[in-house]
Amino acid sequence: MKKLVFTLATCCIMCACEQKTETNPFFTEFRTEYGAPDFDKIKIEHYEPAFLKGIEEQNAEIKAIVESRETPGFENTIVALDNSGRTLARVKGVFYALTEADTNDEMSALSEKIAPVLSEHNDNIYLNQDLYKRVAAVWQQEQEGKITLTTEQHRLLDRYYKAFIRSGAGLDAGKQNRLREINKELSTLAITFSNHVLNENNAYRLVIDNEAELAGLPEWVKTGAAEEAKAVGKEGKWLFTLQNSSRLPLLQYADNRELRKDIYEAYINRGNNGDANDNKEILKKIISLRLEKANLLGFDCYSNFVLDENMAKNSETVMDFLHNLWGYSLKNAKTEAAELQKMMDKEGKGEKLAAWDWWYYTEKLRQQKYNLNEDEIKPYFSLESVRNGLYYVANKLYGITLTELNNVSVYEPDVKVYEVKDADGAYLGLFYADYFPRTGKRGGAWMSNFREQAGDVRPLIYNVASFTKPAGDMPSLLTLDEVETMFHEFGHALHGMLTKCNYLGVSGTNVAQDFVELPSQIMEHWAVEPEVLKVYAKHYKTGEVIPDELIRKIQDQNTFNQGFMTTELLAAALLDMELHNLTDTASLDVVAFEKAVMDKLGLIPEIAPRYRATYFNHILSGYAAGYYSYLWAEVLDADAFEAFKEHGLFDKNTADSFRRNVLEKGGTEDPMVLYKAFRGAEPSLEPLLKNRGLK
Repeated sequence: MKKLVFTLATCCIMCACEQKTETNPFFTEFRTEYGAPDFDKIKIEHYEPAFLKGIEEQNAEIKAIVESRETPGFENTIVALDNSGRTLARVKGVFYALTEADTNDEMSALSEKIAPVLSEHNDNIYLNQDLYKRVAAVWQQEQEGKITLTTEQHRLLDRYYKAFIRSGAGLDAGKQNRLREINKELSTLAITFSNHVLNENNAYRLVIDNEAELAGLPEWVKTGAAEEAKAVGKEGKWLFTLQNSSRLPLLQYADNRELRKDIYEAYINRGNNGDANDNKEILKKIISLRLEKANLLGFDCYSNFVLDENMAKNSETVMDFLHNLWGYSLKNAKTEAAELQKMMDKEGKGEKLAAWDWWYYTEKLRQQKYNLNEDEIKPYFSLESVRNGLYYVANKLYGITLTELNNVSVYEPDVKVYEVKDADGAYLGLFYADYFPRTGKRGGAWMSNFREQAGDVRPLIYNVASFTKPAGDMPSLLTLDEVETMFHEFGHALHGMLTKCNYLGVSGTNVAQDFVELPSQIMEHWAVEPEVLKVYAKHYKTGEVIPDELIRKIQDQNTFNQGFMTTELLAAALLDMELHNLTDTASLDVVAFEKAVMDKLGLIPEIAPRYRATYFNHILSGYAAGYYSYLWAEVLDADAFEAFKEHGLFDKNTADSFRRNVLEKGGTEDPMVLYKAFRGAEPSLEPLLKNRGLK
């Protein structure tokens, strides 16, 4: 009865919102040269009718599968299911890209409104008993040897069969109804949590009206802060926000300790201020509902439910892995803290090292140890130069070319679009680059797509980041960390663009969560290789290639501050795991719990987890019990890059093997099978420890 009521309600809404096909660009494939979203025509009022039409169409497609009189088979059941919901995928691809990169109050409100509708629609598919029986019948046919499938087809079948099981298709009606309620509530809670973090980011404005307070800041930082202030009507002042491109330079260079403390504490207390944007109770509810869901599905905790699908398989394996690395990282972090304290002691102020001092004194120590000032190397890393280097590496490795297009519609003027072609001229897809901060963009950097690859349909991929915007005559100049971020996200893009799969469900980045970071993280290695730096690192004013002396300094300080970097990352990964390892959440206080976890680990007060619980967006958007995967994949990428170092940075055979066995394969095979096909053996931990200077 509930399903019937929902269907009737949907039809009523459809009637109320009905638009002619030609007036809603989502109702058909985009009528553009590349099938790309036509942002010039997309309006806010198009989204809701498109979502509802997409749901209606997929319901009809599912109904056709279920009511087919043919014996359940791979094509008429699994492939038909995989191909269903194209309109819904089209509108979701655009809508959720913009809610992350260019949102506003109307988009946020619609996101909260549509989330439970989409949750119920998903449950209507995966709790559809007739559909489940057909999928299970095909699965059973393969188990009994009655049908023979390719490896890719087997993986697709297995993925859908497990998706039904993991969605509760085998549970009784009462438990299924409770799962529906949980899924619907979780869908809205996650959006609220994320919106609160975005609100906190946007609310903080540190305005300086006395230039003397900016002592220590390089000119490029002050110029950028002046431009930010001017943009919000505060000309003649300087504005700093919680964006990395604004916050980190202040922490790194400002002599004024109180300014550093102000912005640091604002950052680490997001979602924890007891106001309308407080996330403590929301996160407690999310963790509690996830535990209840895991229990309903037969797991003792949510982490084991998640990890059952990953390379790691269970929480115990992940915890052993993280604790093993923790022993190396914390020891190094304590040594680094002692060095920084000695620097402070020499100043004779009697001050004790605090968390907001770390970046400041680390920069001083970098200059002292390596005679390397980040301000000295930034002029060689203009965004355009780095982008040229990135595309050079991609061309040398895989033969691909990227050509900028000016005739493709974009959602913001800053976004650039490129046509990607293979070495033989074959079209591979479009690549969108959105690199500058704005009010409606959440922090961080990520990759996703407007359209996934399947068969002859090529993907539409995008990268998003928040690098420093050009200011006056000065272009966007990147830090080393930002350079590596650009390479990292483009590694994900390559995974999405080079994929050659037959089915949506296993194409591109549709892989195990702890395998997906391999293509991204391995790309970071090329960013600072001397051979590559000499190609792209050119002074933005003179065009001078970066000198050998600076390259040597960059290489020498490669493992500098890695105790801190690894420890803050591990602390966040362990916090994520401990939250999702809980088997009882009745008395959970997320802030007290976080403190207890960090105290047990022995985390020093000068370092906070990279993400604290109340603004840990990763664990709300696909990385729940999965933040460890960055380090797990680093074992893979460090080991994999050794193959390139052994045979040559651009060795064709090695690059072809990585492309063939990893980038093109998507989720068509077990991840370790793919890795061993490339490397010839399982990975070793030693390259990671060596790269991070932990051993």
